[in-house]
Amino acid sequence: MDLVLVRHARPERIEDANGPADPPLTTVGHRQARAAAGWLAGEHWDALYSSPMVRARETTAPLAALLGTEPTIEVGVREFDAEESSYIPMEEMKQDKAAYQAWLAEEADRNRDDFAGEVIESLESIIAREKGKRVAVVCHGGVINIWAAHVLGIESGMFFEPDYTSIHRFACSSRGHRSMVALNETAHLRSHPDLLLG
Repeated sequence: MDLVLVRHARPERIEDANGPADPPLTTVGHRQARAAAGWLAGEHWDALYSSPMVRARETTAPLAALLGTEPTIEVGVREFDAEESSYIPMEEMKQDKAAYQAWLAEEADRNRDDFAGEVIESLESIIAREKGKRVAVVCHGGVINIWAAHVLGIESGMFFEPDYTSIHRFACSSRGHRSMVALNETAHLRSHPDLLLG
């Protein structure tokens, strides 16, 4: 089957929320989501899945509308920061070099084994349910890194930064073989340079 992971569009910045930060998309993010939807709707899809987080569901909505389908919410592909009270987009975090270096150091020390296990289990479950089909899953940068590392057989972690609404394609056989077809596609944004952020 063809498993296609799509990163969410650009979300709002939220700091010190009274509970988990779960930001909606910015105006630019909604435009990115529509551009991705227009591009992906030209392909055949058998099923559409989404993370339960707001930024993923809002990214999924335009594609679901074009396809005339209802996405299935998959809790196991939510981001590792789902319970944190702040969300700062990476391109904003990088503007403060000291804060960004501190975040990188914290990430290097953090154990993501439970998160990685949940992501891999959830995506393998989708593969098992959708044999022989083409499936899109709208999710998050951390999820995409974990799955790509798993397929490539390298150490899990944030080894690259997926762009907003980037498309990542994998071929998954019923015998357990997983291969990468494409990583970080952003052709749908090339005619809109203002939507290429980061």
